[in-house]
Amino acid sequence: MSNTHWDESGLFQAILDRSPIGIAVIDHNGHYITVNPAYCAIYGYTQHEMINQSFTMIFPPPDKHWVLERHQRFLDKEEKLAGDWTVMHHDGSLLTVHSESVTFLPRNGPPARLVYVVDITEHKKAQKEMKIASAVFEASHEAIVVTDASNNIISVNPAFSSLTGWSFNEVKGLNPRAFKSGRHPKFFYSEMWQTLNHTGHWVGEVWDRHKNGSEYLKELSISLIKDPDGNVINYVGMFSDITLRKKQEELIWKQANYDAVTGLPNRHLFQSKLEQAARHALRTGNSMALMLIDLDHFKSVNDSMGHRAGDELLSDVSGRLLACVNHADCIARVGGDEFAVIISNIIVPSDCSDIARNLIKKLEEPYTIIDETLFVSASIGISFYPGDTSNLDELFQNADQAMYAVKNAGRNNFCYFTQALHEANNARLRMVSNLRKAIDDSQFSVYYQPIVSLKTGCITRMEALVRWHHPVHGLISPDAFIPLAEETRLIIPLGNWVARQAILQLAYWRQTCCPELKMAINLSPVQLRYQDFEDISWIPELKLHGLSGDALTIEITEGLLLNSESRESRNLRLMHEEGIQIAIDDFGTGYSSLAYLRKFNVDFLKIDRSFVEDLDGVGSELCTAIIAMAHSLGLGVIAEGVETNNQKNRLMDLGCDYMQGFLCSKPLPAHEISSAIFPQQAP
Repeated sequence: MSNTHWDESGLFQAILDRSPIGIAVIDHNGHYITVNPAYCAIYGYTQHEMINQSFTMIFPPPDKHWVLERHQRFLDKEEKLAGDWTVMHHDGSLLTVHSESVTFLPRNGPPARLVYVVDITEHKKAQKEMKIASAVFEASHEAIVVTDASNNIISVNPAFSSLTGWSFNEVKGLNPRAFKSGRHPKFFYSEMWQTLNHTGHWVGEVWDRHKNGSEYLKELSISLIKDPDGNVINYVGMFSDITLRKKQEELIWKQANYDAVTGLPNRHLFQSKLEQAARHALRTGNSMALMLIDLDHFKSVNDSMGHRAGDELLSDVSGRLLACVNHADCIARVGGDEFAVIISNIIVPSDCSDIARNLIKKLEEPYTIIDETLFVSASIGISFYPGDTSNLDELFQNADQAMYAVKNAGRNNFCYFTQALHEANNARLRMVSNLRKAIDDSQFSVYYQPIVSLKTGCITRMEALVRWHHPVHGLISPDAFIPLAEETRLIIPLGNWVARQAILQLAYWRQTCCPELKMAINLSPVQLRYQDFEDISWIPELKLHGLSGDALTIEITEGLLLNSESRESRNLRLMHEEGIQIAIDDFGTGYSSLAYLRKFNVDFLKIDRSFVEDLDGVGSELCTAIIAMAHSLGLGVIAEGVETNNQKNRLMDLGCDYMQGFLCSKPLPAHEISSAIFPQQAP
């Protein structure tokens, strides 16, 4: 072209320009003499941009120096050079090319170099991808099987052999149907092939057979491989053994839907069954009955015999329920000792009466649990869908209200939901609302009742008792609102407020009239269960008012000891470490044991007023036993409900330490206590 030594005949140039292979001629100094269009296309340059330029322009900068040196050595030896090279496109991207070079001598001048180049970037990329695919095929944890167009096996990976027990040589040429378990009907495979041929893909679960004959469930994915003309050339199946996973899923599903103790559906599955029964009732026009069954005094079984006995009892109860109501849509355990029964196609509501009577009769028959005979009754509440309500949540609430009406009426019976029950429940909800407002509006006050030493006749401590003065209904009995406060956890802020008031009053009385006086406050299990010791707000009040822990006694029930959780136990332990004394209220009406009295460092037992009232009867023996036991353990004894001098004298004869009751004083506001009992310090 520009070099006069080069023969640029028209025929040679035409051949060069039309060659699909990149061709270049490089002179002795490494400059392009000529390049054809195919060569330019590989590197992204025009012929004008390349001719007379150094051939190193196509190499990455770090390689240019040594490539030029190699070019010179190549020309000097006049040898053939071939290989794959990494070069650089005009846009900066890297390419892989295969080139072959030969030396030749022009008519005039030093040796030159003729280069043939083919872009093999995509080929190299494909080779790399094939290598990766091969590695994946070999290393995959999923079994892979490849068949030809006739569905005969032509390749398997190691995971296939590991999973199935078959080597490639054993299965080569076989149709995968040879591994069928026989569990699936013919139409299963027909539908599989229909989907596969239509969409090119099928995913599902298939039971197959191991080489050892055992069956296993596999999760299988099959894909079609076609040639450019659309003809099937291969089938590729990938699968894994999910037998264990399925068993675990079934176990998890069962655990999520069935009760572990009784084997009955749990509340979650019960809700689904209830929705199904409701839809059936709407379709047929017949009623559906929901029966809630709660065992009476079940807690006493757990408390006295342990949870193992309780679980065994629950299991026996479930068996009796299944035997009595075998036509029920669902029998479920929906709570601790609460069961639910769904019965469809109720024509007349009274149809449930016979079922309920049979259940009560069957459930009250004796049980033999851990070689002991037990008797347990049941309370049953019944509500109808859609007669009572078309809302399933309300249906459950209705049956619950009816069941609690039975509890309040004496248990061991059944009751239908009525509007009157509904109104009573609404009244209860209003009471809860009023209780919340009472706390916010400071409608409460603290009354105090003296506790007198039977040895000295002196007042040694006061018990703080909360009173509610409703602006409309007047004084409301603690028996009416304390259970609601505990149920709604409002007892926590209320109890903490009472304790702070009592501590403040104790500090005042100690300063003004009675330096050794102590204070007793009642603590609900809820207060100990839902607060950490560090968060109980009244404990720091003691030090704030210069009081030590032993100035205070907390009164708890026997049941709290038996059912104490870790937080309750910790709170009691830390209170004891602070010096706060512990008294068991209404002792003798629960199930305390000597072990619990020692474990929780109890300081006092309070004899229940019912025993004091019966001092002329069996109560005398019970009081004697309690006092003797307490003293043997180093505990003090306080008798509640003392109203007569005769009761006082009898208790003194029995060795009781303290008394509390109307004989000394009824509970009074602080100012009346000060004027009546500490008159010399009255304001």
